[in-house]
Amino acid sequence: MAGLARSIAAAALLLWMTTLGLAADRVVIVLDASGSMWAQIDGKPKLEIARQSLRTVLQSVPADKEIGFMAYGHREKGSCEDIELIVPPQAGSAAAVSTAADSLKFIGKTPLTSAVRQAAEALKYTEDKATVILITDGLETCKGDPCALGKELRAAGVDFTVNVVGFGLTADEGKQVACLADNTGGKYIQASDEKALQDALVETIAAAPAPAPEPAPQPAAAPEKPEFNFIPAVVLAEGGDPVTEGNSWEIYKAKSDGTRGDYVATEYGAYKGNLDPGDYLIVARLGEAGTDQKLTVEAGQVYEPLLTLNAGTLVIHPRPSEGADVADGAAVVIAYPGVDMPATYYGDTKVVLPAGDQKVTVRIGQGEVTEIIPLTGGKLVEKDIVVGVGHVVANAYYIAGGDKADGSGIGFKVFKAKKKVDGTRQEVAYAYGPDSKFDLPPDDYVLTATVDLAVVEQPFSVKAGEHQDVKIAINAGVLAITAPGASKIEIFDAKKDI
Repeated sequence: MAGLARSIAAAALLLWMTTLGLAADRVVIVLDASGSMWAQIDGKPKLEIARQSLRTVLQSVPADKEIGFMAYGHREKGSCEDIELIVPPQAGSAAAVSTAADSLKFIGKTPLTSAVRQAAEALKYTEDKATVILITDGLETCKGDPCALGKELRAAGVDFTVNVVGFGLTADEGKQVACLADNTGGKYIQASDEKALQDALVETIAAAPAPAPEPAPQPAAAPEKPEFNFIPAVVLAEGGDPVTEGNSWEIYKAKSDGTRGDYVATEYGAYKGNLDPGDYLIVARLGEAGTDQKLTVEAGQVYEPLLTLNAGTLVIHPRPSEGADVADGAAVVIAYPGVDMPATYYGDTKVVLPAGDQKVTVRIGQGEVTEIIPLTGGKLVEKDIVVGVGHVVANAYYIAGGDKADGSGIGFKVFKAKKKVDGTRQEVAYAYGPDSKFDLPPDDYVLTATVDLAVVEQPFSVKAGEHQDVKIAINAGVLAITAPGASKIEIFDAKKDI
């Protein structure tokens, strides 16, 4: 289950990047980087699903496809002007887009209308065919009118469309952004749960292949034409059994220099099919491993290429402490051979990786452990990684033994107890609301609780594997003031300044 949400989200985007992206000359992807992207779908942050989905899909996009990348809400809180074209639309930009997405902070508002307008202008939509793909988990928060913008861009553009992926929106919320796609002749995909995304994947696979041409009539004396002329197989390592599930085949036309040309098709599992005569580049993928092989097809011949991934299977069980259950929310970050961008999974992780040394970093709360794990082609390595953290639940009380402060304005911050040279303490983590939870490495800490104007701190210590409730008394009360007709109410300290 660790990579399921990532794979499904990638499939939904793949629908767009292949069926929609290939139809457009130039594309700009607009990603919602507002603070709401920290919310989770099936236990995984939406921002991580979006990042990994982009990384996976972009690996399958032809190198000559012109792609740009824009984000909003990634630099400033509360700003409607925080929109940036990070990667201009250009060929060979897939790696740059992936890097840009992985470096984003998710903190701001949702000026999606202005962002789509700027993306259209970057594509010179009034002069050339262009497509904008908007990925958002929220509605317009900067007074823009996406429906009106859609009509305006459609009227002024040259074959211009906006396609919208709604991440975790309700049906009513989806209608408020779907008009942006409808009014430009684009499509809206509601990605509210894993099943909806799975249905989109099934629909794409079923609809994508073009019907095979009817075979030309054969002379009576001619030998019978084989049912299939292309039967590929893939193995993890030399001498291993062929993989029949979970793998994919990407088929491209090969250029004269042997590099990847036009996209032909994507197939899955133990595939059998037919290819017209010509030169092809066959790409086999399983998990994070992949390999390719050039193939020249001639009429009347049957081809059974065997591709070797030189990969193994790594199973990681992330645990907060010795003997503890697996932490489902643990981030398992794997930097595997041959790539610059590591892959991130959550909880129990089982993945196929290229053979070699795997740099595995497991993060649980503020705890982090990194290990180098050798992996041999064709082998399975299973390992527990213990981060060594304690679990803390923080609550504030108006007085010791009194009522719990349970309003939405409660904030907690955790600092290192030891002060720095300048007398300040290093901030470790923060959270809001009652029953705030922290996973922390063993150390001495100070917890500060802020309830409106009251700020109190309390020291505490953490040991690996221990659970503790930290209760902090703020020695404060609630003041309620009624002032009919007043434009504002000011509160001053009773003690005068000197």
